[in-house]
Amino acid sequence: MRPILIIILSLIIIPVKGQVKPCAPVNNIPENNRAFGDGERVVYVINYTWGVIKTDVGEAVVSLKRQNDDLYGDYFHSIITGYSYKFYEMFFKVKDIFESKFNTTNGRPFYFHRDISEGRYRMKNWYTFNPDYSINARVKRMEQPTKDTLLKGRECTFDLVSLFYFSRNMDFSRILPGVEQPISFAIDDEIFDLYYRYIGPEVKRVPGMGQYRTLKFAARVVVGEVFSGKEELVIWVSDDKNRIPLMFETPIIVGKVTGRISSYDNLKHPLSSKIK
Repeated sequence: MRPILIIILSLIIIPVKGQVKPCAPVNNIPENNRAFGDGERVVYVINYTWGVIKTDVGEAVVSLKRQNDDLYGDYFHSIITGYSYKFYEMFFKVKDIFESKFNTTNGRPFYFHRDISEGRYRMKNWYTFNPDYSINARVKRMEQPTKDTLLKGRECTFDLVSLFYFSRNMDFSRILPGVEQPISFAIDDEIFDLYYRYIGPEVKRVPGMGQYRTLKFAARVVVGEVFSGKEELVIWVSDDKNRIPLMFETPIIVGKVTGRISSYDNLKHPLSSKIK
């Protein structure tokens, strides 16, 4: 599992393999209570810091459209693209695409696709989510043959994109500070359990955007090629009806990665969390 856009998409929750626990209930969401709507578009800037070096290295664009067809009825279609700035492509070129189609009433996905190009690394996923919560997964790594597998999911098993939206509609008023909250997602040919914890409210300055009332979350990251396992990913979410991730940061083996919102369009609710 490659780190670049995974970090961005896991703005609320981060994967930890372990004992399976009951996960967040999947309920119908009234239209007026939904945190997002048709036409929402958010851009995040990714920054890398190492010693005295601090520089913006890329962006992720998150877009959402509401659509309808005879087979699936009313649904949301989200596409997330991540890319490195041109100057840094000589060191490490990134062009990632994530796509999900999910139900408008409860956020359950029925289709997912990702196409990853990071340096020399290539990965593609195609998922079909079934009514019994199983997932027909097709996975292509590098130049290897495409692998077909059936994943055993649960009602609360999402893809990364639909999880980004589902998490924004969770009932945060019932989440106690410091208590781990589980959910799950599928990526490649595996299913991961997720655990995050709520820290509390905080006023946070987002560079270039101003000060906001936020809800602060944290999670321990997974040991791997980017993380040592001792770090925590910290995320600040707008304390308003949008519940939109505004900023995140995490130390990595060499340096620190920070992401911040840089622009937004067509939010469903006023961004009332902004102070100045």
